[in-house]
Amino acid sequence: MRIGVLGTGNMTDALATHWVRAGHDVAIGGRDMHKAERLARRLGDGAKPAGLRAAAEFGQVVLAALPFGAGASVARELRAVLDGKVLIDCSNPVGPGFRLLTQGGLSAAQQLAAAAPGTHVIKAFNLCHEDVWRMSPPIFDGRPLAVPVCGDDETALTLVPQLVRHAGCEPVAGGGLERAGLLEATAALFTGLWVGEGANVQAIAPPLAYAAGPRHEEPGDVEKSFR
Repeated sequence: MRIGVLGTGNMTDALATHWVRAGHDVAIGGRDMHKAERLARRLGDGAKPAGLRAAAEFGQVVLAALPFGAGASVARELRAVLDGKVLIDCSNPVGPGFRLLTQGGLSAAQQLAAAAPGTHVIKAFNLCHEDVWRMSPPIFDGRPLAVPVCGDDETALTLVPQLVRHAGCEPVAGGGLERAGLLEATAALFTGLWVGEGANVQAIAPPLAYAAGPRHEEPGDVEKSFR
């Protein structure tokens, strides 16, 4: 698969490393060509430096690894070359005090979709620090990291889960793009608890078997359920 990446920061480095190792061709796009060249050299064969526009043109799938606020303006600038492409948003609109900056408005992912309306935007890879994505693979207690994926386009929802698996993770269907804001709010909540309170966020949720509450069946309950 041809992947274009917009941005030369830590998320680009972490995710593109997995994708190059998996055999994908990756164009690292940045306004600073020296940064793009350094990163492409570090990633090795399969990666090449490019400008933002060239990276967007190159990719069948494009990762917007840009800070919240910059993503929409870059997507707007490149909307003609992004038309018809899959665009992954991994940003988190989280401000001081772990406040959600999009409260009451469009999610960061929806803002990308509005800026480049011909794209098929997917929300993914936003719930973890870049150092988690650098793990090869991210496995905890013997279980691969699960990555929620939100989007509306069927083709995009086929391609992006492949990239999730090639990062050593398991994709989880997160619903349509209208649910991307829930992922972003989850990131704000989790980050505040992790960093601000030192809380073990994994302890919030019960095991799957108890997700709908424990079942305490009385004798005869099974028989009654079939009447």
